[in-house]
Amino acid sequence: MIEQGRLVSIEYTLTLDDGSTADTNVGGEPLFYTQGEGEILEALEEALAGLGVNDEKRVRILADQGYGAVDPEAFNQIDLDAIPAEARHVGAMLVAEDPEGNQRPVRVHEIRADGVVLDFNHPLAGQALNFAVRIVAID
Repeated sequence: MIEQGRLVSIEYTLTLDDGSTADTNVGGEPLFYTQGEGEILEALEEALAGLGVNDEKRVRILADQGYGAVDPEAFNQIDLDAIPAEARHVGAMLVAEDPEGNQRPVRVHEIRADGVVLDFNHPLAGQALNFAVRIVAID
């Protein structure tokens, strides 16, 4: 049974409200996490607590319990020359690195005559998350 401190492996598919699949590991390697260590979304951990091997569960996580609301302060305009030519289109995904070397995904939000607007929000910010999970193993 899934409880605090146990190593859990899961198979999952994450879909968004528009029906698109945002992520899945079905048919691949399971995701391993330690229950209670904050390695996956807290709301998902809570929903899986008490399940056993081969149990399946559908979990809906609202944006405020997932990656939060879209933060309007997380949009920044930079010079067009700072973006590679192949990424100069809306929706292009880039990786930004802070002075400490931490990396995070960044999305091209808008192309303007005087620059590019980048969205530093998590790619799933503002979205409800719909998980279909199967418990593969519990150690």
